Amino acid sequence: MQQLTAVWQALDPRRRAIVAVTTLAMFAAVLALANLVAKPSMALLYAGLDGNRSGEVLAALDQRGAVYEVRGTAIYVEGVRRDELRMTLAAEGLPANSGSGYELLDSLTGFGTTSQMFDAAYLRAKEGELARTISALPQIRSARVHIAETRAQGLRAQTRPSASVAVTTATGGITPPHAKALKFLVSSAVAGLAPEDVAIIDGAGGLVIAGDEQAGPAAGDRAEELRRNVERLLEARVGYGNAVVEVSVETVTEREAITERRFDPDGRVAISTDTEERTTSSNDRGSSAVTVASNLPSGDANAPAGTSQSQNSETRERTNFEVSETTREVLRNPGAVRRLTVAVLVDGVTVVDDTGATRVEPRSDDELAALRDLVSAAVGFDADRGDVITLKSMSFEPLAPAGEPAGASYLAGLGLDAMSMVQLLVLAIVTLVLGLFVIRPILTSRGGRVPDLAPPRADDRLALDSGALTGEIADDDEPLQNLAVVSGRSGDSAGRIPGSEVDPVSRLRQMIAERQDETVEILRGWMEDPEEERA
Repeated sequence: MQQLTAVWQALDPRRRAIVAVTTLAMFAAVLALANLVAKPSMALLYAGLDGNRSGEVLAALDQRGAVYEVRGTAIYVEGVRRDELRMTLAAEGLPANSGSGYELLDSLTGFGTTSQMFDAAYLRAKEGELARTISALPQIRSARVHIAETRAQGLRAQTRPSASVAVTTATGGITPPHAKALKFLVSSAVAGLAPEDVAIIDGAGGLVIAGDEQAGPAAGDRAEELRRNVERLLEARVGYGNAVVEVSVETVTEREAITERRFDPDGRVAISTDTEERTTSSNDRGSSAVTVASNLPSGDANAPAGTSQSQNSETRERTNFEVSETTREVLRNPGAVRRLTVAVLVDGVTVVDDTGATRVEPRSDDELAALRDLVSAAVGFDADRGDVITLKSMSFEPLAPAGEPAGASYLAGLGLDAMSMVQLLVLAIVTLVLGLFVIRPILTSRGGRVPDLAPPRADDRLALDSGALTGEIADDDEPLQNLAVVSGRSGDSAGRIPGSEVDPVSRLRQMIAERQDETVEILRGWMEDPEEERA
């Protein structure tokens, strides 16, 4: 402790300030590193929660004294406790679902609950259950489902049910096949609801699919698929990168429904036969008609009456035939190929002439014809439809590289951790600062500042052999004449005292220069002598 006090007192104010500031900086760096090392690694607990559910989870974490961090909409906890906290919170029903489902019906009682209240609660419960199911999908962050009420009220008859779904995804939108699946999900859960009556709205605020469903892949997707097939087929012959293929597909965009009904008169079929028979007979035995003869006295009024008889038989047959009928209904959805255009460019063939020079020549007509047949078979060429295939052989121009290829960095190749490198760099800086500004000034000031003395000359080395300096004045040494106190001496500008030939100070400097090692040892012995310190 005394040595430290002596060293501190021997320092000048500037060095004391440097040592103090360096010591404080060193302690601050050590504390920061200790805090960084002692800080636990954080792992993701939950992400994408709304305000209410996040507050419930944070309150549960505070009750358990867990260390957590909130970064935007994500909650991070200690990595070693993440699984434990998830299981514990799940046992308590946290985080709660975004909407209420069929548990709404549990709060309804038979007393004071009307049929209208029950229908409204049942509709809300169904919407909440559908929203839960949709939110459970990996790409969906949140979902809301709205179902229109269809029951009859007053003079209004029961209407056709409809629904709308608003979803928010991580990417901002959903694909048409995904929206189609959501339509069938909602329509299957609601009685009488058709898929075309369900509207899907994505996170970008746009209507994904409304009305009729798309049939078949889009024109762009079909053209890309055909291009890849043709390019892969040609590269097997001409080599990788020696064929460029472009495909254009013109599709039908309108929807067409055709209903056809045909009758075949030759294809009659008897379906029923009716036979009717009728017989009629009559007999006439006299005539009761009044004539002129019957009124005369000599007439034949009393003549006997004549007899007449008649009989009629009739047969009728009726057969019913069914004429052969054919009814055909054709529904053509958008997406059918109307016209196909294919453009193919292949590289030429490199040949060597008689002089040894290389040149590129177009491929032969036979090879181009064979390649054209392969392309036609790959894309489904139809001349009646108006398809066009253009195949040319030309030499490709070499492409100049736009820049150096991207590669892994040197640190990535070494497999080092960036955080570990930062910690090692901070430790190295702290060690360097500690050595340069703390250890070095203390060691330098302890022995005093030793002047840089030149080594003894060759002609003065003989004087070193005569004897070494001990720091004591012998009795037989010659006393210096006319010595004066150095602090109070007076003389000329050269430092010489009047009346003396040699200045004592100059002589002392000369002796120190001649015997540098002995002088340093004497001064060091004086500083370390306990008697001198007590004096």
